[in-house]
Amino acid sequence: MTSPSAADLHVVLGTGPAGSSLAAELVRRGHPVRTVDRSGGSPAVPGAERVAADLSDPEAARAAVEGASVVYHCVNVAYHLQVEAMPVIQRAILSAAEKAGARLVVVDTLYPYGETGGRAMTEDTPWRATSAKGRMRAELDRIYLDAHSSGRARVVLGRAADCFGPGVLNSSLGGAAFPGALTGGSVLALGDIDLPHSYSFIGDVARGLAVLGESPDADGRVWHLPTGSAPTTREVHELIAARVGHPLTVETLVVAEPWGPFDAVFMDSYRELFYQHTEPQIMDSSAFERRFGVEPTPLPDALDATIDWYREFLAR
Repeated sequence: MTSPSAADLHVVLGTGPAGSSLAAELVRRGHPVRTVDRSGGSPAVPGAERVAADLSDPEAARAAVEGASVVYHCVNVAYHLQVEAMPVIQRAILSAAEKAGARLVVVDTLYPYGETGGRAMTEDTPWRATSAKGRMRAELDRIYLDAHSSGRARVVLGRAADCFGPGVLNSSLGGAAFPGALTGGSVLALGDIDLPHSYSFIGDVARGLAVLGESPDADGRVWHLPTGSAPTTREVHELIAARVGHPLTVETLVVAEPWGPFDAVFMDSYRELFYQHTEPQIMDSSAFERRFGVEPTPLPDALDATIDWYREFLAR
């Protein structure tokens, strides 16, 4: 853990599950922290300053990161808006970090790899995405890495698999699973639930991003954030069932069609990424673990924390 200083401001852009969890982790580590989102009305992270800014606006983004030593890009938008919106947001944030002289840590996805035929994904896996969102993410990542190699800005990327954990709602292992598991309702599963599938615990995503933010020598490349070995989704469901005390009622979608919290607009946009549930999704984070000595949270412990959070969430 580092010691805070007046010049150590860490600015977290985006207050979804990744951004909020990261801000809390940075506060715990002793950093001055500012969180930024469009409204400034998201739940406050204790110990962090909170401001509002439209991060697609270059001037608003510049003002939002003023004084930062490290900027974390955790901004996301709805699936059907990503291809148009994310490049605009990238240009504003990259320019803002450059003008502030701040390092930029970007939370990223596995989409640039595309279909791998079930082979484990490492940081050396070729980027062969064919989906529109995968190609878009790959192009953004090339721009980030080019900005670093050209000396324009210091950038590092941290990739995560499908996320779950406290605060994670819009996920196949989130609001589609835990409320039903706890109440005896239906639990959604996608594709073939007997395939290995990596799931990243949001606490480990936050820890990994914080480590990258504290490690300037990690810049200029992609890192896979700490993620445990890939169980099958059925095995994850069995662990959840053991914790809630009854078998789960699982509904499986073999194709991308509307269900519960996932409406037609979402599923129409997600369809091109459904391959993630019809072939093994195995993310290898051993390079990060070796380099930084950070291991993923054991899956049983991560599920315990998630179930505890959902119990409180559902009781509100």
